[in-house]
Amino acid sequence: MTKDRKAPLAPCVKQSLERYFNDLNGEKTSGVYDMVIAEVERPLLEIVMRHVKSNQCKAAMLLGINRNTLRKKLKRHKLD
Repeated sequence: MTKDRKAPLAPCVKQSLERYFNDLNGEKTSGVYDMVIAEVERPLLEIVMRHVKSNQCKAAMLLGINRNTLRKKLKRHKLD
């Protein structure tokens, strides 16, 4: 495993959120939690599904969720 693969996501997320709030310039916002989850979840699902060649059973196991939950998430993100 290379050094880059061990790098945690948290610093990237933190930097992105700091930039997001900075770019608001004092404007009010809401729904940040759902926005962040949606922004992370879609690419996560895309990459995992590509990695397992669209095998939902393997993807669900890799993600640690059940297959029905995976299907709902794929549908929500229009990845089904």
